Amino acid sequence: MSLVEQALKKMQATRTVSGEDSRRVQTPSPSPLAAGGLGYVVEVDQPTDIASPAHRTDKLIRVNRNALRSEGLLPPEHQERVLADQYRHIKRPLISNATGRGGERLERGQLIMMASAMPGEGKTFTSINLALSMALEKDLSVLLVDADVAKPHISRTFGVEQEPGLLDILKDESSRVESVILPTDVPNLCILPAGKQSDTATELLASQRMQIVANHLEATDPNRIVLIDSPPLLLTSESRTLAQIVGQIVVVVRAGFTPQRAVLDAIDVLGENKAVGLVLNQATGVASPGYYYGYGDNGHPD
Repeated sequence: MSLVEQALKKMQATRTVSGEDSRRVQTPSPSPLAAGGLGYVVEVDQPTDIASPAHRTDKLIRVNRNALRSEGLLPPEHQERVLADQYRHIKRPLISNATGRGGERLERGQLIMMASAMPGEGKTFTSINLALSMALEKDLSVLLVDADVAKPHISRTFGVEQEPGLLDILKDESSRVESVILPTDVPNLCILPAGKQSDTATELLASQRMQIVANHLEATDPNRIVLIDSPPLLLTSESRTLAQIVGQIVVVVRAGFTPQRAVLDAIDVLGENKAVGLVLNQATGVASPGYYYGYGDNGHPD
């Protein structure tokens, strides 16, 4: 039985558990984002001694953790330690596959797509918390890319929906990707906004230019992890094009909410020979530690 199949069995088991006290953090269902306050961009003095910066130097995103927590995008303070430990379990194999530390390095393993079968699975919550956890690593940097261009939750959450971003550099082939990457006040964490909406977003994401941008992000910094937040796999075609350029895919599954058939269909969409991980979100009554239940090559028994 493959690891993905094992993960699905555990997901199914959570639906039959009743009458047990949860020993797991309950991820709040995010409420609609309030206007502003979760993150905001500030102007900064631009240094003159940087010839080719890895990100914008004129602006900085200030992350309002209290606002993120109030909107259910960070855990309550009394549950932070438990969730932090769970995300350590999630990130470790991803980092190993990306860098080759502790195992074999995967081709394009630095590029990790965050996906879900349907909306409402907790993908934004998972993307943000995984990015923050990875940014704690002493010798890695993290770039969180908002490629959910139809509903750019990451950009809206951090108050950068009006900033130029991914779609803009895909349209303008003369622009540098570094010109739209925004640093944050969280050490080692930068954000690439979705950019201006486009009717040809699918074609832009499927273009040769997108391949060039992805190659550039991977090649210019071997210590950078690129987390790409994508649209739901079963509702859009953009995520299927993104899956072709990454080395790892994390599928967020909401326990007791996502039909097992939808998860299987989403995995089928990704095709074979992909390193696919499953994160079981909002699970209760499962003895296994952490939210991270399965990781392996899709289509190949472990």
